[in-house]
Amino acid sequence: MDNKETQDEALSAAQRAKKARIMKSKSAVIAKKRELAMKKKASPEKLKQRSLKKARDMLAKKILKKKSKADLGQKGKENLEKTLDKKKAVIKKIAKKLLPKLKKAEAERMTAMNQKKEE
Repeated sequence: MDNKETQDEALSAAQRAKKARIMKSKSAVIAKKRELAMKKKASPEKLKQRSLKKARDMLAKKILKKKSKADLGQKGKENLEKTLDKKKAVIKKIAKKLLPKLKKAEAERMTAMNQKKEE
């Protein structure tokens, strides 16, 4: 699966295991690219993607109440994914509200990075 593909349905156990193997083999490349990306300002698309992820995580936390996502079994994770897929409209609304905060945080990160570079 590519990073750019959107996930339309929950992953099965085999798909999840396959994705885990692929990601483990790519971990060094991903780490290097992340390091390079952190030196650049995030694009508006990237900020939107971050806000959607943050909104999805917030909603998942609310659905799970005091449980951790890591404590869930395979079926629990699949059910959570299905529930979150049904709430795409709510996730988009939350993401839209989070976007200004993320933009501000990104601007602060860039100024802090520039100050560190000057020293």
